[in-house]
Amino acid sequence: MQPVDIPATSSSPLIRFEPSTATLLMVGESYPENSFEFYEPILVWLKEALTSLDALRVEISISYMNSSSTKCVLDLLDLMEEAFGRGVIVSVLWRYSPENPRALDLAEEFQEEVTFDFSIVPSEA
Repeated sequence: MQPVDIPATSSSPLIRFEPSTATLLMVGESYPENSFEFYEPILVWLKEALTSLDALRVEISISYMNSSSTKCVLDLLDLMEEAFGRGVIVSVLWRYSPENPRALDLAEEFQEEVTFDFSIVPSEA
C-alpha cells in the first residue's frame, strides 16, 4: 500500500497516510471551495484501503470545518464504521484546542455517529 500525502492549503487540511503504522492523519482547516471534489479521492482511496487493512488509526486535528466538509468527514466515518463491522480495528483520536469550544462540539457530534473507539483529547499548547 502506498503512502498518501496531500499538503495542507489555507482552506484544506493536510491528509497523510503512513502504511507502516496504518495511520491516517488529517490536520488543519477544511473549507475548500468544493469539499466534495476535495474529499472524493480520499473517500475512494479509503474504501479501497479498508479492504486490505486489519487496523486503521486516524488522528484528526481540524480547527474549523464548513458544513460540506462535515458531510464529507461523515462519509469517511461511515466507511470506517462499515469496515469496523467487518472486523477491521478502527480508532480515531481527535485533538481540539481547549480555546475552541466549537471544535470540541464538532468532535462530540462525530463521536456519536460511530461505535468504534473514538477519543477526544485537548491538544497541547
